[in-house]
Amino acid sequence: MLKKNIKYTDYNGVERNEDFYFNLTKAEIMEMQMGTTGGLADMIAKIVATQDTPKIVEIFKNIIKKAYGEKSADGKRFMKKDENGVPLVNSFEDTEAFSELFMELATDDKAAAAFINGIIPADMHVSEEKQQELMNEMLGVTPETKPEQVEAEVVTKSE
Repeated sequence: MLKKNIKYTDYNGVERNEDFYFNLTKAEIMEMQMGTTGGLADMIAKIVATQDTPKIVEIFKNIIKKAYGEKSADGKRFMKKDENGVPLVNSFEDTEAFSELFMELATDDKAAAAFINGIIPADMHVSEEKQQELMNEMLGVTPETKPEQVEAEVVTKSE
């Protein structure tokens, strides 16, 4: 489980600094893997190989949405839906905190790697070197690329 502190300004102009929680269980990871033709890792590799930026952005967004939830006070549950069955991520996605997190992960390969490693179970962690390699591939970073040269394409979904 990842507890992520996000600093943002709300729609009333109030600066906020709040903790948000993200987690994927082994079952959720398996579902993501098995629910994708060829597996999730293979799909991501193909997308990275074709440099399909909109798809890479979509994957990041979906991972954030799938992982968001609220921890119960006793720590026994990680709830992703409210008492009416409505996904809690719906409210989170409407905040500037979501936007701040999304932009951080889409533009900072180290932050993206730390996020992914933080939301998966400890016994499924990937080495830091391998994480960095995968994030560099997703963001199109080569050893010669300077951080200020990395640009994130903003994709909006048409209604």
